[in-house]
Amino acid sequence: MGRSLGILFAGFAVAVLCALLVSGSDELTLKGTGICAKCPLKETETCQTVIQIKREKVTTNYYLVQNAVSKDFHDVICKESKIVKAKGIIKDVNGKMEFTASQVKLAKDK
Repeated sequence: MGRSLGILFAGFAVAVLCALLVSGSDELTLKGTGICAKCPLKETETCQTVIQIKREKVTTNYYLVQNAVSKDFHDVICKESKIVKAKGIIKDVNGKMEFTASQVKLAKDK
């Protein structure tokens, strides 16, 4: 009985761990320069928030998917770039990094 209970408990623990890993594994936090793809970058015909991250000599642009979160935040960075912090999911679409944000805010210093 003790061994069966131990195996059952171990199986349950593995299932819970897998569920936690799967549920939160895709969401990432980005910190970089929030900038408008239309106004300063001149890359799109309509305004769209982009988070630029510079690592060494390479700059990567993460284009925020148009959703309520990105639209509500866009006015903050449209005419003037600012350091932002965002949570969401990254997807590579034909070599363009798309970021579906669940949260975007101005980054605090440090």
